[in-house]
Amino acid sequence: MIIKSLELADYRNYESLSIQFDKGVNILYGDNAQGKTNILEAVYLSSTTKSHRGSKDREIVNFNKEEAHIRTYIERDGATSRVDMHLRKSASKGIAIDGQKIKRAADLLGLCNVVFFSPEDLGIIKNGPSERRRFVDMELCQLDGVYLHNLNHYNKIINQRNRLLKDMYMSPELMETLSVWDLQLESFGKKVIERRRRFVEELNSIILGIHRNLSGGKEDLQIRYEPDVEADGFERALRLNRERDIRMKTTSVGPHRDDFAFLIGGIDLRKFGSQGQQRTAALSLKLSEIELVRKLTSQNPVLLLDDVLSELDSERQQLLCNNIGDIQTIITCTGLEEFVNNRIQMDRIFQVKEGKAVCVNEGMKSGL
Repeated sequence: MIIKSLELADYRNYESLSIQFDKGVNILYGDNAQGKTNILEAVYLSSTTKSHRGSKDREIVNFNKEEAHIRTYIERDGATSRVDMHLRKSASKGIAIDGQKIKRAADLLGLCNVVFFSPEDLGIIKNGPSERRRFVDMELCQLDGVYLHNLNHYNKIINQRNRLLKDMYMSPELMETLSVWDLQLESFGKKVIERRRRFVEELNSIILGIHRNLSGGKEDLQIRYEPDVEADGFERALRLNRERDIRMKTTSVGPHRDDFAFLIGGIDLRKFGSQGQQRTAALSLKLSEIELVRKLTSQNPVLLLDDVLSELDSERQQLLCNNIGDIQTIITCTGLEEFVNNRIQMDRIFQVKEGKAVCVNEGMKSGL
């Protein structure tokens, strides 16, 4: 699968943009704050319905406008599909595939799988558990529409239950309805826990070999799922923590508090890994994500690299680029030196400046 082209209207700093991508390596270069990451965000948004930054639609629409538009042409198995996305500041987004409106995000997911890698991802190992949960959720929601459905419902119920816990302070009689929410929370929460466990098992079957290769055969990396509560113990945990939840006015147990550990020789990299080990593990994680998409969909994902090469030493830069292979890749950077120095193929180069993206190597093959 590849992204053939992208059109934007009133999207962040882009009043109007039309860009044609090569099926190989596409470089977006320019100074900071010119709009390079916004292009990657639009690709990710049109593939997943969500911003990788966690931004709301109203934050994405141009400051002086009320709505924005994304049009993306995607090629998969020789057929081209058009995705139109209508973002509004004061209403939910509208999505159409080949001119037909869709009602559920799940109807879009899987049309184009993307893997996003940014400098922030290099800290996924050492940072807080919310970032590791977000990584798992972002990938699983692309690959599994049932998981997306269960996670969305779980999150809605958590919000409603927490609101009820706050309202009960002024209206104690509302406690009678708490059991209804607990039953639903348990139902969807157990499914989230079970699917996350399978996902980690799938990742572990891939990441071991990748990390062994990246570490020169010196290290074996394993991911360990650390659920806040096991699926078969969720109902009991909710019951035992009910008084505390009422007192604290929030839900204290459930998969919204899960974590994931990264281990080398039984050593937890979150606490005891060197910065080099943590970064290599994060790189292994992203490369494993690519392989998992291939395994489950029989398709290459589109790889989005947001200024990540500048954060890697030359050895890890080369390891990453060696693993790109035949994957369509869109890379942002401030300059082209890293690509020239590492003799990285550059199929199409765009200079991004003040909300404009101009191809500077049209009609010639640029690569060393």
